[in-house]
Amino acid sequence: MNQTICYCFGFTDNEIKEDVIKNNGISRIEQFIVNKKKEGKCACHLNNPRGT
Repeated sequence: MNQTICYCFGFTDNEIKEDVIKNNGISRIEQFIVNKKKEGKCACHLNNPRGT
């Protein structure tokens, strides 16, 4: 199943899994999201239909 995990930036579970495999256990997507959150450019509470 290809489910959206990050509603702010549109990342899916499959993309994140592939990213971890491609980068030897390190997720560059996670690093990207963490950096964007630090910059205040994340609005999960608005974008996620579940409100989280």
